[in-house]
Amino acid sequence: MMDPIHQFNIEKIFTIGHIGGQEIAFTNSSAYMLLAVVLTSLLMLATGRKLVPGRMQSVAEISYEFVADTIRTTAGKDGMKFFPFVFSIFMLVTVSNLVGIIPYAFTISSHIIVTAALALLVFFTVLVYGFYKNGLRFFKLFVPSGIPIVILPLVVVIEVISFLSRPVSHSVRLFANMLAGHITLKVFASFVTMLGAMGIVGVFGAALPLALVVALTALELLVAFLQAYVFTILTCIYINDAIHPGH
Repeated sequence: MMDPIHQFNIEKIFTIGHIGGQEIAFTNSSAYMLLAVVLTSLLMLATGRKLVPGRMQSVAEISYEFVADTIRTTAGKDGMKFFPFVFSIFMLVTVSNLVGIIPYAFTISSHIIVTAALALLVFFTVLVYGFYKNGLRFFKLFVPSGIPIVILPLVVVIEVISFLSRPVSHSVRLFANMLAGHITLKVFASFVTMLGAMGIVGVFGAALPLALVVALTALELLVAFLQAYVFTILTCIYINDAIHPGH
């Protein structure tokens, strides 16, 4: 059976340099991040501005409006100042997830270090902007209105723990779904090749895992977009907390 974990190996392509004795390398993960940025840039810049949009321009416009509507719904009009930030995250995660479904490709969101970096970026953006805009009133986020004074200390502790655990849940959700999906695909694909090598009987036996691989691939396409959407809408909800703490 093929190793289902091998697809997640980070491999060095070339060395960029050294900082403090630590090697800085350009890896396959870096390459696929760059590929996602290039594909997104081509989609947004090279599709034209026709009055009657073509297919690619329609995809670009739909992506733009989808993210804009998500921000307006969750964070209001004030949240639109974060549109470039949220849109960049959405497109990076979506495009990289879709590229990762291609056989022998690499999925950057299947690594916790990548999703954790994005989640921490969102977390500190919310933290810094929350204090910048609201000052000490940002602490209202931890004091829900209408809470009886008797249980208020307990509720505040729970709210603080919940706030500090956001980067964990935000990153693990995306990482775990992409990792589990790709491992499952690789396992069933290995069954197809193993059974197919057993002759005529094996070929018929491989029909079921092959059908499951096709079905799982279709499901992974849905999950790739769905997880990008979940990551994005959570980002918008957290930004809304920075803009309107205590609401």
